[in-house]
Amino acid sequence: MQFYLDGYKPGDPFVDEPHPSVAERPEGLPEEADVVIIGCGPAGLVLAAQLARFPQLRTVIVDRRDGPLEVGQADGVACRTVEMFEAFGLADQLVHEGYQVNEVTFWRPDPERSGSIVRTGRIDDVEEGISEMPHMIVNQARMLAYLRENMLCSASRAEPHYGLHATDVRVGTGEHPVTVTLQHVENFEPTGETSTIRAKYVVGCDGSRSGTREAIGLRLEGDATNSSWGVLDVLAVTDFPDIRLKSAIHSEHGSILIIPREGGYLVRLYIELDNDRDAEMLRDRSATPEKLTAVANRILHPYSIDVKHVGWWAVYEIGQRLCSRFDDADDERGPRVFIAGDACHTHSAKAGQGMNVSMADAWNLGWKLGTVLNGTARPELLRTYSEERQTVAQQLIDFDREFAALFSARSDEDGGPDPERFQDYFRRQGRFTAGVAVQYEPSLLTATPEHQHLARGFPLGMRFHSAPVIRLADAKPVHLGHAARADGAWRLYAFADRAHPGSSHSRLRDLAAFLEPTIARFTPPGADPDSVIDVRAVLQQGHRDITVEDLPPIFLPHKGAFDLVDYEKAFCADPTSDIFDLRGLDRDRGALVVVRPDQHVAHVLPLGFHDELADFLRNVLVECGPRPTPWTPTTSSSG
Repeated sequence: MQFYLDGYKPGDPFVDEPHPSVAERPEGLPEEADVVIIGCGPAGLVLAAQLARFPQLRTVIVDRRDGPLEVGQADGVACRTVEMFEAFGLADQLVHEGYQVNEVTFWRPDPERSGSIVRTGRIDDVEEGISEMPHMIVNQARMLAYLRENMLCSASRAEPHYGLHATDVRVGTGEHPVTVTLQHVENFEPTGETSTIRAKYVVGCDGSRSGTREAIGLRLEGDATNSSWGVLDVLAVTDFPDIRLKSAIHSEHGSILIIPREGGYLVRLYIELDNDRDAEMLRDRSATPEKLTAVANRILHPYSIDVKHVGWWAVYEIGQRLCSRFDDADDERGPRVFIAGDACHTHSAKAGQGMNVSMADAWNLGWKLGTVLNGTARPELLRTYSEERQTVAQQLIDFDREFAALFSARSDEDGGPDPERFQDYFRRQGRFTAGVAVQYEPSLLTATPEHQHLARGFPLGMRFHSAPVIRLADAKPVHLGHAARADGAWRLYAFADRAHPGSSHSRLRDLAAFLEPTIARFTPPGADPDSVIDVRAVLQQGHRDITVEDLPPIFLPHKGAFDLVDYEKAFCADPTSDIFDLRGLDRDRGALVVVRPDQHVAHVLPLGFHDELADFLRNVLVECGPRPTPWTPTTSSSG
C-alpha cells in the first residue's frame, strides 16, 4: 500500500483526503446524480465502493431498510471474492476475522447399522494452487460493514441513504434521463414524504423482488424445484465429531450441510425439509427454530445437537430463475438502467455462490460506469456488462440445478446418483465454486487467443492468476496480482524476454519506448501517468543482478504534487516459485498481458506487437491526451 504521495500527514494513512467536491455537496439527497444505486446488499455496496474510487462523480445509494443489515443471510466467501477484496484493501481484515474452510467431510447411511450415518470421505476444500486466497466464511452483515467503512474512508466519503424505497424508475431524455421516485419509509412503512432524483444511470441491486427489474420490463424466468430448506445459525453442543468442518451429510431421513462459522463456536445448518414428514410445517408456514432443530436431529441420528442459542434462521424454497438480459438497452440506445445480483438471478444457497456472483456482477459493472462517466472509456463498454454477466449467471443456474439435485439424491433411489457421485462432483467443480472458472468470451474487451501460447497460465477472459515475485526496488516478496487496486485502471504486465533490460537487444526496452507516448495519449491532462494504464515489468533476472538504474523510465514514473518517483513498478522472478514457470510464460520472447480493471485477462501479445496493442486500446479507451509523434523502434519489433 502506497501513501504520502502528496505530503506527510499524521493520522490513519488509509483514510483518503476528501475530494474537493465533497465540501460543496449539499446535505441529504441531491436533485441530480451520475449514478443511483438501489439496494445496499452485497452487489449494491461493491458497486458503491468501486464508484467511490471516482470521487468526482456523484453516486447515491439508497435502501428501504432503516439501517444496515445486522445478522444472517449469505456467509460463504469464495477464493475469487477474497482476491477481489484484496483489490479494495479489505482481504486482510476478512481473513483475520473469518472461518477458513480447509477440508470437507462426506457422510452417508451406514450400511452396517440401520438408522446410522458414517463418514465416507474427506477432501481438501480448495484445489492446491487454485488461488493464493482461502475460502472463507464471514457473515454477510460483516462483509457489508467492511464495504461501508471502505466507502467512508475514500475520497468520496460515500455513505448509504436508508429509509428510502424506490417506487418508480423512468427513462426519458436529456443529460440525466432516468428519474427515480423515492418513498420515505420508517420500519418499511411510508411516512408520506417522497423525493425524486434525476440520474445518468440507475442500477437496481434490490433483490429477487426487484422493482427496478419490473420498471424496465424484465422478469425472472425459471421454476422452483419443490424443495425447501431451513437455515439455522446456532451456538450448540453436539456429539457429531465434524461440527468444525464443512460437512455434507446424507442420511435415510434427509440431508444437512454443516458450515462452521467465524469465532470458533457458531455453526450454520442447512437442513433439508421433507415434503411428506414436514408437510404441515411447510403448508402452514409454521416453522420455528425448535422444529428445524428437531429435523436436524432426525437426520443426524445417532448423533444429536442441542441448540443453546439461535443467531438467525430462515426457511427458503430452492428456485433457479434468470433474466434474459441485465439492462434496458435496445438496438438504438445504450443502457441507462441495469440490474445486478438477485435482481437478475436466483438459486439455492448451498453452493455458496449467490453473494459471490452478485458482487462479481457489481465489480464488472462498476469500473465500466466509473471510467465511462470519467471520460476515459468508451460508452460501448456498458453493453458488455449484460453480455458477460448473463452468461455467467446461466452457468451458475445450470451448476446449481445439478448441485442441488445431487445433494438431495438418495442412494436407494432407483438409478439415482449416490453420495459417492456427489463427492466426486464436488471435487470436480471446485474451480467453479472457488469462483475462478469464469471465462469471458471474445468481445470488445477480450481478444482472441492467437498468442495464448506466450502466456499459457493467463487464459484470455479468465481472472489474472497471481503468483509470487520479488519487488526489485526493496527486495520484498509480494504477490504480483496484489499490486492492482480497484481504481478503474488497466494493467499491462510486461513479462520480459531473456535480454538484460538495459541492453539494446531488450524487447522490453523497445516496448517501454513505445508505451510512454502511447499511454500519454489516453491519460487526461494533469492526471498521474498510471491513472488509466498502469504498466508493470516482470524480469527474469534475479533482484540482486539488476538495479532500478537499469529500468526504462516508464517503470519509474513521476507522480503527485511533488513529482515523486514510484519505485513499485518492477519485479523479478522469485527463485523459489518462478512465475515464468508457474504461468507458462515464454522465456525467449516474453509476453505482454493486458488486464482489465476487474482483473480479467483482456489480451496476450508478443512484446513487439505495438500496433496491435494500440488498436486494442483505441477500441476501449478515449484519446484525451496529446497524440504521440511517430515512433521509431531501436530494435526489431517483430515480437
